[in-house]
Amino acid sequence: MKATVYEGNKTFSVIDKEIKAPGNEEVRIKVAYSGVCGTDVHIYHGMMDKRVNIPVTIGHEMSGTIDALGDDVSGFEIGEKVVVRPLDDRGVKPSDKGFNHICEDLKFIGIDSPGSMQQYWNVPAFTLHKLKAETDLKLAALIEPLSVAVHDVRLSELQSSETAVVLGGGPIGLLVAMVAKETGANVIVSEVNENRIAKAKELGLNAVNPMKIDLVEYVKEQTEGRRADVVFEVAGVQPALDVMTEVAGIRGRILMVAIHGQKKEIDLFKFFWKELKLIGARVYEKEDYEKAIDLITKNELPFEEMITDVQPLSNIQKVFENIDNNPDGMKVLMDCQA
Repeated sequence: MKATVYEGNKTFSVIDKEIKAPGNEEVRIKVAYSGVCGTDVHIYHGMMDKRVNIPVTIGHEMSGTIDALGDDVSGFEIGEKVVVRPLDDRGVKPSDKGFNHICEDLKFIGIDSPGSMQQYWNVPAFTLHKLKAETDLKLAALIEPLSVAVHDVRLSELQSSETAVVLGGGPIGLLVAMVAKETGANVIVSEVNENRIAKAKELGLNAVNPMKIDLVEYVKEQTEGRRADVVFEVAGVQPALDVMTEVAGIRGRILMVAIHGQKKEIDLFKFFWKELKLIGARVYEKEDYEKAIDLITKNELPFEEMITDVQPLSNIQKVFENIDNNPDGMKVLMDCQA
C-alpha cells in the first residue's frame, strides 16, 4: 500500500508499505479521504518536531470503510462506512473527573501515533463512529473539524434568539459560524482576508472586515446596542483578544477556540465590568461527533463549498507547499485511494 511520511524539514515522502493485519481490538480501515488541518500544517513547519515521532504518517480528519476486523471486535462489519474520533483516552485516571476527551494522559491519534494519510490504517475499535450507507465519504472527511465546531457551540450554550460573533473566518471559524447559524442565532463573522470574507458570504454568512469598519459599532447596530451574547475567538491573534471583550455584551460568553501557545494580554477589567464568562473549548466528545455526523448525513448546509481541493497521496508535498502559498483556501482533502 501507499503511505505518506513526514520526514522533518518541511519534507514528505510517499512509500510502499506492507498492509498489516489489525491487532487485538483493532480495525483496519480502507481510508477514502484524509483532510489537511492546521495542526498538520504546524507539523509540516516543524513546530511539533519535539512531539511527533519522525518519520511519521500524520492525519486525523478522515473517512473510510472497514476492511478487516481484529480479534475481540464486535458491533462492526466489513464494508461499513466509518470515521475515527482520534482520541486515545486509555490513560484516563479518576483525577480526570470523567472528562476523557481532555484527560491528562490523552494521546491524539495522527499526531502521537500514526495517522490517516495512507491507504489502510489500523486503529482501536473504540475510536470508530458508524456512518449511514448513503453518507458521502468526501463530505464525511469534514466530520472531525465539524465536531470541533459543534463542541464549541454546545459549550457556549448559544440560543436561537442570541447574537454570536465569530472572530476569524478560516475553516474552523466558518464551521463554527455555520453551526451557530444552524441553531437559529444571528451570526456575524469578522475576518481580515477579503477572499475568506467572500467565501463566508458564499456560505450565506454575514461577514465583515474589522480593518474597514468599526466592528464594535457594527455589532451594536445589529443588536440595538446589546452587543454579542457569544463571542468565538478563533483567530488566535492579539487584535482578536483585544476586541473580544469589547464586542461582548453584558454577561456575554467568550469561547476560546484558538490555541495560544504563549501568554497573551487580555482586558480582565471587562470581565468584572460586564460579568463576562471565558470558556475554554478543546476537541470534542462523543455527542459532538454524533451531531456532526447527523449534519453531514442530512447535508442541508453548504459543506461542499468548504472543500477547495482534492489531491492524491502522491501529491502530498505539493499540497503542503500550495497551502503555504495560498492561505486563502479552506479544506484540502487527500484522496487516499486515487
